[in-house]
Amino acid sequence: MSKPRSRRWRRLHRILLLVTTVASVLFGVWLAYELQTARLQSRLLHRYANTLDWSLGPGPSPAVQYPREGPFDKRLGYAYLPLLLERAQERDFVIDRQTRFSPALLDFVEHGLYPPYREKVQAGLSILDCRREPLFRFDYPRQAYAGFGDIPPLVAQTLLFIENRELLDAQRPRANPAVDWPRLAAAVVSQAQKLFGAAEQSAGGSTLATQIEKFRHSPDGMTLSFGEKWRQLASASVRAYRLGRDTLDVRREVVRDYLNAVPLSAAPGHGEVHGLADGLRVWYGADFDEVNRLLDPQRSPDATDADRARAFRQVLSLMIAQRRPSFYLAQGRNELAELTDAHLRLLARSGIVSDRLAQAALITRLRFRDWQIDPSVQPVEAGKGVAVARSRLSTLLKKPLYELDRLDLSASTSLHGELQDAVTAYLHRLAEPGFAAEVGLIGARLLSADSTADVDYSFTLFERLPDRFAVRVQTDSTHQLFDINEASKLELGSTAKFRTLVTYLEIVAELHQRFSGQDAAALRALEIAAEDRLAAWARDYLLGKPGADLSTMLDAAMERRYSANPGERFFTGGGLHTFSNFRREDNGRNPTVRESLRESINLPFVRIMRDVVRYSMYQTPGSSAELLRDDNDPRRLQYLSRFADREGKSFLSRFWRRYRGKTPEQQLEVFFSGVQKNPLRIAAADRYLRPQANVEQFAALLRARLPESAHPDAGRIAALYRSYSRGQHSLSDQAYLARVHPLDLWLLGYLFEHPEADFEQVLAASREQRQEVYGWLFRSRHKGARDTRVRIMLEVEAFLDIHRRWRRLGYPFASLVPSYATALGSSGDRPAALSELIGIILNDGIRLPTVRIDELHFAADTPYETSLFRMGDARRVMKPEVARALQVALADVVENGTARRVNGAFLRDDGTPLTVGGKTGTGDNRIESVAAGGQVIASRALNRTATFMFYLGPNHFGTLTAFVTGEAAAGFGFTSALPVQVLKGMAPLLTPYLQDGRHTLCDPGPAERMSRGAGPR
Repeated sequence: MSKPRSRRWRRLHRILLLVTTVASVLFGVWLAYELQTARLQSRLLHRYANTLDWSLGPGPSPAVQYPREGPFDKRLGYAYLPLLLERAQERDFVIDRQTRFSPALLDFVEHGLYPPYREKVQAGLSILDCRREPLFRFDYPRQAYAGFGDIPPLVAQTLLFIENRELLDAQRPRANPAVDWPRLAAAVVSQAQKLFGAAEQSAGGSTLATQIEKFRHSPDGMTLSFGEKWRQLASASVRAYRLGRDTLDVRREVVRDYLNAVPLSAAPGHGEVHGLADGLRVWYGADFDEVNRLLDPQRSPDATDADRARAFRQVLSLMIAQRRPSFYLAQGRNELAELTDAHLRLLARSGIVSDRLAQAALITRLRFRDWQIDPSVQPVEAGKGVAVARSRLSTLLKKPLYELDRLDLSASTSLHGELQDAVTAYLHRLAEPGFAAEVGLIGARLLSADSTADVDYSFTLFERLPDRFAVRVQTDSTHQLFDINEASKLELGSTAKFRTLVTYLEIVAELHQRFSGQDAAALRALEIAAEDRLAAWARDYLLGKPGADLSTMLDAAMERRYSANPGERFFTGGGLHTFSNFRREDNGRNPTVRESLRESINLPFVRIMRDVVRYSMYQTPGSSAELLRDDNDPRRLQYLSRFADREGKSFLSRFWRRYRGKTPEQQLEVFFSGVQKNPLRIAAADRYLRPQANVEQFAALLRARLPESAHPDAGRIAALYRSYSRGQHSLSDQAYLARVHPLDLWLLGYLFEHPEADFEQVLAASREQRQEVYGWLFRSRHKGARDTRVRIMLEVEAFLDIHRRWRRLGYPFASLVPSYATALGSSGDRPAALSELIGIILNDGIRLPTVRIDELHFAADTPYETSLFRMGDARRVMKPEVARALQVALADVVENGTARRVNGAFLRDDGTPLTVGGKTGTGDNRIESVAAGGQVIASRALNRTATFMFYLGPNHFGTLTAFVTGEAAAGFGFTSALPVQVLKGMAPLLTPYLQDGRHTLCDPGPAERMSRGAGPR
């Protein structure tokens, strides 16, 4: 190379070196300027953050992504929203509005970053009434700083000195709070040194902003990788510029949010502790407001040094404890005290606190809360209606109450808060003798002045809306969580008569549909069993009045007469039984069905139930009862095989539905609810179902299933255990002894042994048992014994059909006791279910969903916001003519019968009376010991109940129950006149809410909900 060319290269090299040097210097100057001012990043990040938006639109969203991890996202329910929404939709909720992410926001979160939005200081469950007035609110954390200005300067300065000293530098208005460059550089260097073994510990580079991202959104609130750290840093940086380029207000929010949300372990009776406020209260028993007052000299000029020092040491210790809260706030309290002392000295040397305050704090020793003496249990103040609403929400979303209360969720109930409170106060006042007398509760078949405080009351009021039965009031006078309306099983006596009447009239309607339109010759040619009295009456009635419509025939059915004579012995429930009337003067009567209902006479309804049972036995041509009558028919064995297979499948299907989806314990509870409380019957069932149980386990079940007075002694238990073990008897004999259907017994035993089996496997495994169930009926030597077993089994099958009818109308239990005594209440009932039955009748036979929770609103003002409302299907479950006949019968009970006390008590605004109907029922539940001759030799009361199921005008209905539990019930003789009188006394409270059209002010309909719009966020 020539010298000139060499000189040119050297000159070019010097120029390039100069340019590079100048560029490096300029870049360094610019970088220093940028790090100081954040001018460029503030512009770029703010512009980018503006693209990360979302809007709220109608219906389900096609563009939304929920977080998967993060303590904050899990606690508030954001991470579980897909599952929660699925559960709600399974229960007839429909998504009304849901957020739509912008494409940029979708891309942002798909890269694992956390959406930038203003996260909530406090959140939790809120419940609104039908007027959108608050009924219940749970804020978590319970207390918090609403804004930066509420934080005492000393608290903020101390936090910043410990964690993030330059955060609030006002000279850097656009500073990024997510990055403290010197600390970040030191952290990177120390991490590298640790990686290569040059250092044992690494320095932390977290700012308050990235710490918030960590304990809110990182998995388990921890930083387990470099990638997670950069996610925190990037998310916090974008969040910082979401509102603008200047970040001072955002940085102040960071201080506030950190103090409000910092995790401080968990405490007994409280659960997780988050935030300085809850930390002070839970760990030290300190009052948050008082601590803030003491640490602000302007608000507490007269505070003593000792008080101020204690408050400051409490705050400082919690700021330090957040590094290892589960250690420092439990077994590491001595180490926490030493660290607090060290920080106090450092804070004094740095001028953050005065020497005087530091010295006073150094000699102060903190006293942690004593959980034994002063437990930190969080009481939930809520009335019975709210308790039921929370329980329904818990079941709906499958979340325990602790987690439910912490969800970012607003739920709307159908309850009317004002009326709920008024009725609750009224029921509580009934315990006062003076008020009870004023209402008219003192007297014969009511109460005495000294017994008013021992009676509790439960009340539910529904409103019939076009698309639902809305619960307006649900309350009682107890102070217990147990809800008698929905969780009880009460023997309510005469209300069971009403269910029996409903079934009776439905059968009349079926017979009218089957027989009407046939000419006289066809009707006379019908083969009707002599025992099927209902079918015979319907045929004869239509022969006499061939053109009668259903309403006319139902009216005639109400005028049929049934004897009230108690002298007859009835073979039912596997034995001979007698029944009595409430009033002896009724014994010689032959009243109509209408009169029997009006005056609540027992024996006619026992006989009506007998007719219903026999109709179920003979309801189809060729039924089992009909074909089994001829003992010599050669076709019977061939028929029996086909019949057993077909009927066996049918019954197995019914039993399968009863047990499907239940745990073994729940299945056992359902099964034994239909078994009479008799040691032999329970033993026969249990020894088949649990053949591996030892005698001690067997004895424990007997004691749990039998009343104390009926507990057998050890010898009897051992004999029962030996006599009824599986294999001692055939399946049919074992079921006969237990008085249950053999396939019911077999299926439950099979499910215990094969809990994962599906119905096809059940059918395949039961082929032999389906044949055996009916084959044993013909192997007995004596026709009388054979016929007895036939009658028992056919009665069991008939009650399965009756139970199916009752369930269709809302009967709440999985079985009926197969006995005519079910007509008098032996199978139990529930006030809420009786209310639903009244609602169906009032709604002309159309069953609407019963609604307590009608709207859900998750995550309001967040990227995950979703609102839902309840939609339910209307189903006709009763012919309208039957419903109207029952309305008339119920009105007759109020006008002329056992509920006439309330007649005329409820008026419209114009003074005309509201139509009121209802049915009363009384239950005196006791255990009696009976001598061989039948006389009662001992009696122990369990409870006494009286219920009035009612409708008030065209739109409102419900139940009112009075009850006394335990042996104290023996001292009471009140009848259903008591709840009727209580409802009459409630008339001034209820009447303003019962006027036509008033409900439209309280409950927007689905169309209105669907039309609500939502603009972009």
